[in-house]
Amino acid sequence: MRFALILACLAIAGEAQAQTPEYVGSDQCTDCHQQEAEAWAGSHHALAWTDTTDGALAADFDGTRFDHDGMSVQFKREAGSRYSARVTEKDGATTEYDVHSVVGIEPLQQYLFETEPGRLQSFDVVWDTEQKRWYHLYPDQDLPPDDGLHWTGPYKNWNARCAECHATGFEKNYNPQTRSYTSQQVEIGVGCEACHGPGSAHIDWVREQGSSDGLGNAGFLLNWGKGRTEEEIQQCAGCHSRREAHGNGNPVPGTPYHDAYNLAVLRPGTYHPDGQILDEVYVYGSFLQSKMYAQGVGCISCHEPHSAELKAEGNGVCTQCHSPAGNPEFATLAAKNYDTPAHHNHPEGGEGAQCKSCHMIQRTYMGVDGRRDHSFRIPRPDLGLGVDACTDCHQDQDQAWAASQIEGWFPESPNRRPHYGTVFKAAAEGQLDTPEGLLAVAMDASQPGIVRATAAYLLQPFGSPQIAADTAPLLQDVDPLIRANAAALQRQASPADQVQRLEPLLSDPLRNVRIAAAKEFLSIPPQSLTPRQRALTGKGMSEWQQSISNRLDAPETHLVLGGMALTLRNAPAAEQAFREVVTLDPQRAEAWPMLVQLAQINRGPEAARIVMQEALDRLPDDPNLLQLSQQLSP
Repeated sequence: MRFALILACLAIAGEAQAQTPEYVGSDQCTDCHQQEAEAWAGSHHALAWTDTTDGALAADFDGTRFDHDGMSVQFKREAGSRYSARVTEKDGATTEYDVHSVVGIEPLQQYLFETEPGRLQSFDVVWDTEQKRWYHLYPDQDLPPDDGLHWTGPYKNWNARCAECHATGFEKNYNPQTRSYTSQQVEIGVGCEACHGPGSAHIDWVREQGSSDGLGNAGFLLNWGKGRTEEEIQQCAGCHSRREAHGNGNPVPGTPYHDAYNLAVLRPGTYHPDGQILDEVYVYGSFLQSKMYAQGVGCISCHEPHSAELKAEGNGVCTQCHSPAGNPEFATLAAKNYDTPAHHNHPEGGEGAQCKSCHMIQRTYMGVDGRRDHSFRIPRPDLGLGVDACTDCHQDQDQAWAASQIEGWFPESPNRRPHYGTVFKAAAEGQLDTPEGLLAVAMDASQPGIVRATAAYLLQPFGSPQIAADTAPLLQDVDPLIRANAAALQRQASPADQVQRLEPLLSDPLRNVRIAAAKEFLSIPPQSLTPRQRALTGKGMSEWQQSISNRLDAPETHLVLGGMALTLRNAPAAEQAFREVVTLDPQRAEAWPMLVQLAQINRGPEAARIVMQEALDRLPDDPNLLQLSQQLSP
């Protein structure tokens, strides 16, 4: 059975899930909550995923055609609400697909095709709702049909990559034996219960039938309202973050974030060294860096929760608090006039006078979708890190000019202190010779937790017994993101110290921390553990196993499984894992050399040469394969 060799290494039965109320659908909420329902009905949440019959489809399907890089599409509207696309790929193959459903509403709209029963794929030719045109999401990429990044490949699979955050009560249900999906959801679109939780107990409460144990007074697992800011942020963050999910679909609302997800830290390639957005990171990792988050500001402080619109236009959303009147909920905020040229030093009413222009840089994703950085930072062109709000607008100037301007406006500013971005940039570029700078950031309790967790992550190449000892206090930090990222720094500690320091994390209240600790026990001989430690390790391994089993449709998961199998010196399981990588994505260059070498270990030189030829057929110019091929020549 595929994957059994690896997963059996971790297998221990998981615990039964607690009973929860049942989903009832958003239409059960509207009679009592009419105002909220009206605000929600036209929102990006409600229209995140719709049927073609719902009236949200905006594109021109009346015989239009789109051509790009050797492929072409003819769009057609059939009788009623049936829409189709006749796609001719670069290799000449032509297939006609019915439009299964519609994604989003503006500034672009994407369309899903069911390429196999149950398998939904996101088509890369999308509709620009503002310019009224078709365009390709990745015009500069060469994506033949056998590339994993082609729209039919695993990275564009809707079931695995997107549906969870565009549906309510979603379950992916991937079958690794058949490589197929039987996904289901309570409703498409982000409905009432996606944020409030299953509503059956609430309806019972309304009917005066009481509320079940473990639920709030109104019958919900999660109660929104004053004093619940952190819970509300974590509920929004489930979708508005760059993360790895541990479950099979939507966690029940109210599930702690770090029970359900592994949050990506400020890694090179996703964030700039100073933590500003680079790749698409979906807000939460940025917001965690902000002073606003640290002072108790939440998502619904600025966003109306049902319409998902800002609570005020322009600078009004900021001057709710940043004004001479201040805001009594945030006592540390200086009450003064920020919406004035004396502060922003730009012509009043112009783009430069907008708070977001200086404090929330914008980057464009998916071709036309501009998104703002939510770390709400003061511009620091003096750091010379290559990105700042000033030169975003003044593109004819450089950072030295921008730094000089700001220094002239604010000569006594306390905001030009050393910044972690400087050491993060050096680490990302391989210019750090010693770990002291990263260690100082990781141990600095005044820094945001995600910054300290990033420093711990970047410290891994400097691993040593001394680093393990110096960072051991991070394993008891109040922030679960720090605890999880500090676990790997114990790898160079003695086995006895590893066990002593990591054992408490096996009982951590949050699953992501428990999994991070369990991973580190993979290389510790079980016979060196006490019965209690073996039991705790087994439980953590079981949770890790369950998490992995929910991601077996991802090539990168099998790279992890292959690495695990090699750690366990199980060459047949490793070959099986790397074979699945290239089955799901034949262009995954790092997997082929491992597969060739494992074929030689398991079945001899002739088997290795056969796999090598298969690899070169896929990647004929790959330098690593060409070098390995010479070594295999008889």
